[in-house]
Amino acid sequence: MTATRPIESLSAEDAADELATLAKILHDANNAYHTADSPKISDADYDALKRRNADIETRFPELKRSDSPTEIVGAAPADGFSKVTHAQRMLSLGNAFTDEDVAEFDVSIRKYLGLTADQPLHYTAEPKIDGLSLSLRYENGQFVQAATRGDGQTGENVTANARTISDIPQTLSNAPDILEVRGEVYMSHEDFAALNTRQAEAGGKPFANPRNAAAGSLRQLDSLVTAARPLRFFAYAWGVLSDPLAEAQFDAIGRLKALGFQTNPLTALCHGPDDMIAHYQKIEAQRAALGYDIDGVVYKVNALDLQGRLGFRSTTPRWAIAHKFPAELAWTWLEAIDIQVGRTGALSPVARLNPVTVGGVVVSNATLHNADYIAGRDNKGETIREGKDIRVGDWVQVYRAGDVIPKVADVDLSKRPSDAVAFEFPEICPECQSPALREEGDAVHRCTGGMICPAQAVEKLKHFVSRAAFDIEGLGAKQVEQFYSDQWIAEPNDIFTLKDRYGTGLQQLKNREGWGEKSADNLFQAIEDKRTIGLARVLFALGIRHVGEQASNLLARHFGSWDTLVTALDAAKEKSGDTWDTLLSIDGVGDVMAGSLVAAFANDAERASINRLAASLSIQDAEQLDTSGSSVAGKTVVFTGTLEKMTRAEAKARAEALGAKVSGSVSAKTDLVIAGPGAGSKAKKATDLGVDVIDEDAWLDLISGA
Repeated sequence: MTATRPIESLSAEDAADELATLAKILHDANNAYHTADSPKISDADYDALKRRNADIETRFPELKRSDSPTEIVGAAPADGFSKVTHAQRMLSLGNAFTDEDVAEFDVSIRKYLGLTADQPLHYTAEPKIDGLSLSLRYENGQFVQAATRGDGQTGENVTANARTISDIPQTLSNAPDILEVRGEVYMSHEDFAALNTRQAEAGGKPFANPRNAAAGSLRQLDSLVTAARPLRFFAYAWGVLSDPLAEAQFDAIGRLKALGFQTNPLTALCHGPDDMIAHYQKIEAQRAALGYDIDGVVYKVNALDLQGRLGFRSTTPRWAIAHKFPAELAWTWLEAIDIQVGRTGALSPVARLNPVTVGGVVVSNATLHNADYIAGRDNKGETIREGKDIRVGDWVQVYRAGDVIPKVADVDLSKRPSDAVAFEFPEICPECQSPALREEGDAVHRCTGGMICPAQAVEKLKHFVSRAAFDIEGLGAKQVEQFYSDQWIAEPNDIFTLKDRYGTGLQQLKNREGWGEKSADNLFQAIEDKRTIGLARVLFALGIRHVGEQASNLLARHFGSWDTLVTALDAAKEKSGDTWDTLLSIDGVGDVMAGSLVAAFANDAERASINRLAASLSIQDAEQLDTSGSSVAGKTVVFTGTLEKMTRAEAKARAEALGAKVSGSVSAKTDLVIAGPGAGSKAKKATDLGVDVIDEDAWLDLISGA
């Protein structure tokens, strides 16, 4: 997202520049969502950007652009389909985000119609299906055409594909001679999971969520592909009619059902805002159990003659509004709590959830952090969630924002099963049965098994070959698991002796499933290519607790060579003396990191493994940076959002080459945040903390002289 300065502080020039930026971001987002079926930003970020655009236009009406996002519905139809001009436009809906917004909607309707607060005014309320809008045209009871919404005026002709959807009747009895039925194509959670399984088995790319799967399936150029996809359809509106369906919205929906269309059973008649909000809460409580995705509740004035009087704005009807669910929150059932063991031995509890879509992503797992979090305490022992613990069988609220791992944020005790029992955190490692201890001051339990623990061994090996470490082409997490299971590798050095230990290696490897002579040969060559490698990568690849990528770069630049580093760590193993003090004097290295580093090299078994690895490598000395003239040397910077002129890896490398520290999170110690399109919570946090936020162009200008 763009930096969010208060609109009141914007000059006309600033406002014009931001409107231009917003127009590009929102147009690109529309095309990604509606045309490419591959959203680039979350619904919440899109809504926030569109609201800011509208607010700026309200303050500076003379600056409203001809391509203003507030005047656009959807996106232009994609190439490959013939075009259909809608006889009656297919519009989007205005949004409500709070109960107050709903009350204001009712007030605005009454004011427009000249109704007092005590005069009756009824509304319908129905789930807002998260799918793809579709218009179906029937003539004399025969299905003749189907079109997507497109840009609201012109859509794509997808008639052949729509004929494959079983929920869409091919013929109607007792229908108006001309009838355009409008609704939403969607995919159920169960069918979505099965489709993604088939995609994976066929080597295809899985869909991110049911909405993308439904949209991509309907907009196939080959209708046979669509026919193989499990699409459904809910009818909830209409376009051109030769005769009215009814006098009221609720009755017209009933008429569509009688004609043979699937309509949503949760559609209800409400008698004002209190009823509407109560039904919204009822639907929200059932959301996880519906079996399909919804992202809010739509309210419509029930009387069709009043809808006619209210009419339309440029892109939305006055008589309807969508009350959106919070994009990052959803409720669902907690089915199990599993314990995973990481490369540092940490026992991490994971919630196994009844799948639910949160922030545009289907979530079936969430972190539970540690034993305290499950028990309703934070890492300081303070009460969280009002002290409510988390149990298997609970109805839980799941939270997700941006790239944050989903977590369980709350528990509804009123729905807790009577036989639910408090979770007992294990004190034995589930992988190797070694004791799992929680040291004083540590928030987590850790397996004491070390490399005898298969989970730790495998995770360490996965980390060793990860992108920021050795990054061996052809040797990823899946291959590591396979080779470890077959006892081909047990520690990092085994990778570099693999070919020698199995002769040429080709014969045994090429006969394995998924391998051939060429791929095996390529793997061994890729391993050879990584025998010569930089000091920082080696240090990071060792997977020492608290020593991340940034710390590895700091240490490498400070010590320069592998031999110098090892000598210093050996001299500092008593955690005292000049060498220990020198280690602590490195900017960014504290007691915890230094202690972990020294302990790893002082452990006999771990040191022997490290020595075997070092003997197989040619470890290159670290380049010493010349940061003279750098305007960012010593500063902590954070990149967020999409960078358009360089990759994130390039930006990070460039910043570090200029002496900056690149962090993945924003804190009070952050000096600068570089925010590209789609930036979310990090940019907001930076603004809240008073940290400078600039865009990519400003960043390039800042470092151009270095």
